[in-house]
Amino acid sequence: MLDLSDDDWLKACRHAIGDRIRTERMHQNLTQERLHLAAGISRWSLQEIEAGRNNPTLETLLRIARALDVSLADLVQ
Repeated sequence: MLDLSDDDWLKACRHAIGDRIRTERMHQNLTQERLHLAAGISRWSLQEIEAGRNNPTLETLLRIARALDVSLADLVQ
């Protein structure tokens, strides 16, 4: 088992979620502009989430998942 402090673990999780969102967005040939508009969030928020620097709310993650037409579990697994 990895020995990560809570902060390190949370940071790694945020980066993994951001990577999954970016990967799915690019797979669908969507720009950040199109995704943030479809999800109803600011472009800055999307950029920060994809970079793993933001702690998105459940509502924000649900909006992104809906806009990408994927399950929430696909983004946070």
